[in-house]
Amino acid sequence: MNLIIRTASINDVETLHVFEQGVINTERNFDVTIKKNNTFYYDLKAMLRNPDVKILVAESGKEIIGCGYARIENAKPFFVYSRYSYLGFMYVKPEYRGKGVNQKIIEALQQWSLKKGITELRLQVYAENMAAIKAYEKAGFSKLLIEMRKCLD
Repeated sequence: MNLIIRTASINDVETLHVFEQGVINTERNFDVTIKKNNTFYYDLKAMLRNPDVKILVAESGKEIIGCGYARIENAKPFFVYSRYSYLGFMYVKPEYRGKGVNQKIIEALQQWSLKKGITELRLQVYAENMAAIKAYEKAGFSKLLIEMRKCLD
């Protein structure tokens, strides 16, 4: 597969909205608190303008098949690093999964982060999303915290 990883542009927003719905629909399987209709996670146009955010897309031929972003965040003052890159919006079209696309996007986001002086990457994944956990572990991530919730109604 001929794979190109590039910076997303405003022309990619329509495709990115489709991918966003793919992420949301997948995450609904793990989180009953996500609204059923008209749900969006990202203001993609604002993210594309933000110098502390890098949205990448993966192309095979002329088809966009995946995406992901890194967002520079300020760290809590007790960490040894002052800033880190938070990775999110990791999506690969189902027919291209398991072919290393996510790995290539993560590698490119890592390089962007290093160029920005960032030495720490963080992300969140649902505890039951074993496919994603395995992919992130393959990319060198390790489990750190477990976020817990309790519904009171």
